[in-house]
Amino acid sequence: MSAAETSAGRGAAPEARRGSGTTLDRRTVASGFLFGCGIAASMIDLFIFHLGLQWHHFYDLSTTQVALTADGFFHAFGWFITIWGLFLLADVRRRTEVVWKRWTGAVIAGVGFFQLFDGVVDHKVLRIHQVRYGVDLLPYDIAWIGSAVLLLMIGVLILWRTRPTGVTD
Repeated sequence: MSAAETSAGRGAAPEARRGSGTTLDRRTVASGFLFGCGIAASMIDLFIFHLGLQWHHFYDLSTTQVALTADGFFHAFGWFITIWGLFLLADVRRRTEVVWKRWTGAVIAGVGFFQLFDGVVDHKVLRIHQVRYGVDLLPYDIAWIGSAVLLLMIGVLILWRTRPTGVTD
């Protein structure tokens, strides 16, 4: 057996093979967070608001063709981070048992974070699109940003309540 196999492979202690608990916990949270952001982008925002309701596109300051092209890139980015999250999850599952409540909290926090970022940065700061056009935006902004804050708070609360105790690096 080579030295590398001995120090990190079959001959090593399970802790060395798996990585530290803190590192795996961070990877679990990162996995859920990325997955949540990706689901919010690709499933919720794109499928419901861009395609289903056709209320807005990712970039509404140009022609319809540019808006649809921007939606395509936005969709690809959303799926990229969703898959990235799933690859991280697969890595964590390979190394240890996943704490599913913690992962779910990270997913909810990711959905809330994405929606909050979109509502504040894309809608209000950059103004590249609004939730909807031709209506009073205040109720839509309150619902969009308010639900984002609520989801983010719920996700963070779940993460806080499921945090590991006594884990060291």
